[in-house]
Amino acid sequence: MIIKKILILAFSMILISNSVFAAGTDNNSGSKVKKLSSYDSAIKRIQKAKKYDQKGKEKKAKKYYEEALKFLYKANKENPFDPDTLNYLGFANRKVGNLKDAEIYYLMGLEIKPDHVGINEYLGELYVNTNRINQAKTRLKVLESCSCDEYQELKDIIEGKKKSKY
Repeated sequence: MIIKKILILAFSMILISNSVFAAGTDNNSGSKVKKLSSYDSAIKRIQKAKKYDQKGKEKKAKKYYEEALKFLYKANKENPFDPDTLNYLGFANRKVGNLKDAEIYYLMGLEIKPDHVGINEYLGELYVNTNRINQAKTRLKVLESCSCDEYQELKDIIEGKKKSKY
């Protein structure tokens, strides 16, 4: 008899706890925390890494770029051929020193979207950093009509007026 009461009590507790947890899972509820996508998680890490880069803390920055890469590879599997993801795959690889991989991702992105502003700028910077100025100037030519900051950034880097920050 006591065992039966304990089982009924335990079963009741399970039912009550399930309904309590279910109450917090409604999508209309303001209490549920939205999980970040792999892409968004990568961007958050890249932003942190850039802050550490600006402070001259390259070791910490590199750690965040490496973490971002893990999320970017996952994002690329989830949504292949997204030029923004390929751009950041190139960027993060370049920041950790994987220049060949960076170039491959940039070029893949340009195959999909030849006028992608970010890819053209970053690939141009990679070309400057690897002493391929003529190729950097080709990237600059693509940016010429965009009326964007990236054009001036790359132009200044090519002309040696500015160092590539990333």
